Amino acid sequence: METKEFSLALGNKAIVVRKNSLAGQANGSVLVSCGDTVVLATAVISKNAKEGIDYFPLSVEYEERFYAAGRIPGSRFIKRETRASQEAILTGRLIDRTLRPLFDSAVRNEVQVIVTVLSIDHENDPDVISMVAASAALATSNIPWAGPIGAVRIGRVDGTLILNPTYAEREKSDMDIVVAGIHGRVNMLEGDAAQVAEATIVEAITLAQTHVEKLIAFQNDIVKAIGSQKIAVPAKEIDKAFVAFVESIVRAELEEILYQPHKQKRLDALNTLKDALAEKVALHYPDDAKKGKEAMNLFEELINAIVHENIIHKEKRPDGRKTDELRHLSSYVSFLPRTHGSGIFVRGETQVLSVLTLGAPGDQQVIDTMETKDGMKRFMHHYNFPPYSVGEVKPLRGPSRRDVGHGALAERALARLIPPQIEFPYTIRLVSETLSSNGSSSMASVCASTLALMDGGVPIKALAAGIAMGLMSDDKGNYKVLTDIQGPEDHHGDMDLKVAGTENGITALQMDVKVDGVTIAILGETFAQAKKARLEILSVMKTALPAPRSELSQHAPRIITLQINPDKIRDVIGPGGKVINEIINSTGVSIDIEDDGSVFITSVNQDSAQKAVEWVKNLTREAKVGEVFQGKVTRIMAFGAFVEIFPGTEGLVHVSQLSDKYVGHPDEVVKIGDIIPVKLVEIDSQGRMNLSHKVLIQAEQRKEQ
Repeated sequence: METKEFSLALGNKAIVVRKNSLAGQANGSVLVSCGDTVVLATAVISKNAKEGIDYFPLSVEYEERFYAAGRIPGSRFIKRETRASQEAILTGRLIDRTLRPLFDSAVRNEVQVIVTVLSIDHENDPDVISMVAASAALATSNIPWAGPIGAVRIGRVDGTLILNPTYAEREKSDMDIVVAGIHGRVNMLEGDAAQVAEATIVEAITLAQTHVEKLIAFQNDIVKAIGSQKIAVPAKEIDKAFVAFVESIVRAELEEILYQPHKQKRLDALNTLKDALAEKVALHYPDDAKKGKEAMNLFEELINAIVHENIIHKEKRPDGRKTDELRHLSSYVSFLPRTHGSGIFVRGETQVLSVLTLGAPGDQQVIDTMETKDGMKRFMHHYNFPPYSVGEVKPLRGPSRRDVGHGALAERALARLIPPQIEFPYTIRLVSETLSSNGSSSMASVCASTLALMDGGVPIKALAAGIAMGLMSDDKGNYKVLTDIQGPEDHHGDMDLKVAGTENGITALQMDVKVDGVTIAILGETFAQAKKARLEILSVMKTALPAPRSELSQHAPRIITLQINPDKIRDVIGPGGKVINEIINSTGVSIDIEDDGSVFITSVNQDSAQKAVEWVKNLTREAKVGEVFQGKVTRIMAFGAFVEIFPGTEGLVHVSQLSDKYVGHPDEVVKIGDIIPVKLVEIDSQGRMNLSHKVLIQAEQRKEQ
C-alpha cells in the first residue's frame, strides 16, 4: 500500500508518522512509531449534530492489545481483552485532557478519538506516542480543532534531565512528568517526583516546551502535505437584544447569589433563579422553544463573566477569601476503632476519610497488562466519590474513570514516600471516601491518607499534602492565580493545577485547562503560591499527629521476616506444597517465600506466628560442628543409631559414640523413639553428620569431678 512517511529526530530517538490506507473511512488516521512501539490513532466526527445537549460530545479511548507484546491475555477461560486496565484508563484521560481544550465548545457533532497500540518494544512507552498520534490524526483530518499539540515525558537521573526516558531510565529517575501544550503554552501536566524542588520542576517543563514546539512544527508540515480542509462550523449568532433581556433579569441577583459561601444554599438559589428565568423567557417568547435553552447557556456564560471580572479586577472571590488564602482546615486521626489506621481531612466543605489496611506480602496485586506481565504492586490507593458527597442521587455502578484518575493521582503523590519492602514488608492499601465535596477531593485524599498512614504506624519518609490551584484570565493578558479553588472558581476557572508534596518538594502534579494553555511564567508563580499553601496545610496536619506512630495498630497483622538458604525453600514447601500447607493449617498464619530465601510469616496472633517461625527454622536449620541437640532416635543399625536433630535432618551416632563404656550393639543402649543429647562432631566431605553421645557423658563426668 502507498505510504507517506514523515520523521522527526527528537533527542536520540525518531518519531515517525505514516499515512496510508489503514482505517481509511475515519476522518483522520495515522500510524505513529518510536522504535518498535507503534500506535494507530483515528478520529471520527458524526455527520449530524446531537440534539438536546448543551456540551461538546467528545470521547477518547485508549485500546491496549496484548498481541502488541506477543502475548495472549486473560485467564484460562477468557482469552481476549475485556474491560480497560487502570493504565489504559489513565492514558485515555491523559490524551483527553490534552485534546479537549482545543475544540470549539459550540460543536454538537460527536467526535471520537481511538488510539490502538499495535506493537510495543518495552523501551518506549506508548502513552506519549499516543498523544502525538491523536494530535496528528485530528490535525490532518477535516475535524475542526485548534491543534496540533506536542507531548513529551521528562525524567531526571543523577541530576540530569532526560527527554522521553526509557522504562529502565524511569526506574532510576527521581521525576516522571508528561508535558503537553501548544505554541508557547502548556495545556496539560501529569507526573510524580521524589520531593523535587519547584524550580527543578519548572526547569523540566521549560525543557519539555522546547521539544513540544518541535513536535508542533513537525505536525504543521505534515498538515501542509496531507491535511484535509476543515469542516465549517456555523458561527454562533448573537442576539444582543436577547442577551440584554436575560442579563436584565438575572445579573443583579447573580452578583449576590454567587457570593453565598455555603455551596448548597448557592446551588438552591441558582436553581430558583434559573426557574424564574425560564418562566419569563417562555412568557416573552412563547413561540420560540429554542430561547429557553439559549437562555440557560447565557445564564452560565454570565456566571463565568461575573466570576472572572470580579476576581481579575477586584480580587473578589465568591467566599470572600484572598487569592492566596486557604479555607478553614482541620485534621483528625484514629476515627475508626478496628481499622489499621484512619484519618480525616477537612478543607472548607470538602471532607475526606482515608482508611489504611496492612496485609501480608501475598496480598500484593498482580499486574497483568500489555506492558507488564505478572508485575506486583504492594502499595495501592483507591478513591470513592459517592453521590451523597455532592447532595445527589445516582446509581452506584463501580468506580468511574474520574474515580480511577483521582485515586491514581493520590497514589502517585504518596508512592515515593512509602518505605521499601525490605524495611516494611507489608502490602499497603488506602481507601479514600469522599464524604463531602466542594473542590479538590483528590488533594484532600492525599492529606487524609497521609494521616491514615501515620496513624497506622507506617514509617513514611515525610508528611505529604495537596492543594488545588486555579486561574482566572482574560484575552488582554490579565490574570489572577487562586489558591484552594472551590465552587464557581472550579467550574468556571481556566486552570485546575493540583500540586502535592512535602516540606522538601513536589511528589505529584496534574494540570488541565479550559483555555488553550498557560505560560511557564504563570506555572512558576502558581507553584510558588502552592508551596505556601502546602506548608500551611502540613502545619495543621501535624496538630493531629506530627509523625508516624512508633507501633502498629493492635489490630494489624505482624510480619516476621526470616532469611533462609534458597536451597532450603523446597524443604519448607514440601512435595506438592504439603509441608507449607501443614504449617499454615496448623498455625493459621500466612507464609510468603521469595526466590532469594526471604520468608514472611504474617499473623495477628503472636503465638501462632512464633510457632510457625520455629517450624520454618527447624526445617531450614543448618547444623554447625560443636552444636548440641536433643535428638530423636529414628533408625538402629548394627554399626550405630541414626538420630534426627531437627525435622528432616539426621546424623549417625556410631556404636562407639553411644556410651563411655563398651557397647556391642546400639539396642543395648537406645531404642527407636528415644530422645538423647548429642553433639555434632563432624560433617564429612559428603555432607554426612557424625554425632556423639559419648562426649557429652564424658563432659558431664568431668564437671562432677
